[in-house]
Amino acid sequence: MAARILIVDDELDLLDILGYNLEKNGYSVETVSSGEAALLALEKNEHYDLVLLDVMMRGMDGFRTAEQMRRKGYQLPIIFLTALDTEADLLKGFSLGADDYISKPFSVKEVIARVKAVLARVEKSTDKMTFAHITLDPTSKKVLVGNELVKLTKTEYLLLLTLMQNQGRVFSRQELLDKVWREDAFIEARTIDVHIARLRKKLLSAGSLIINRSGYGYCIEE
Repeated sequence: MAARILIVDDELDLLDILGYNLEKNGYSVETVSSGEAALLALEKNEHYDLVLLDVMMRGMDGFRTAEQMRRKGYQLPIIFLTALDTEADLLKGFSLGADDYISKPFSVKEVIARVKAVLARVEKSTDKMTFAHITLDPTSKKVLVGNELVKLTKTEYLLLLTLMQNQGRVFSRQELLDKVWREDAFIEARTIDVHIARLRKKLLSAGSLIINRSGYGYCIEE
């Protein structure tokens, strides 16, 4: 099945050009001309594999749109399209969960190449992960301990995913906070301890694989 791409830009000519060329390269494309319309499209339970999102739009700009997407739980990859190319703009984009950032003016060939690269990374990241007797499936979001299905909250799942993607690496509480909660200013770093404790309990015997390195943070290791 062809990857489905949502293009969001208030320049209608650019929408037509990008849409035509991406479809010509085998992608299924939907286009909308505002951030508000993009959120509505996602709320209709439409499945998209990637969003091309312009930053400088009338009404809700691209940064605000991306922020709302992440707050609503949409984890699909985002590529920003923008004439803003200062370091501060780049950092803001990536802090909102951007997977790539294409500065205007750009060539259509560049956009297609970046889309292919991001989709390839995402496809690779959907492979099942195993550690000891824990199995995590990023596609279905299911976690098994042995043959037993473990029901995790979204936060617990993201914590486990982060640790399993970086086996043996020690994460400080702040690093986990930044990765899982992103910019939620109402969460304290010590909240990590509570969620880790609940995660360990749900993982049963495998919970002991999540190690607290006193003074440093958490990791997963045998």
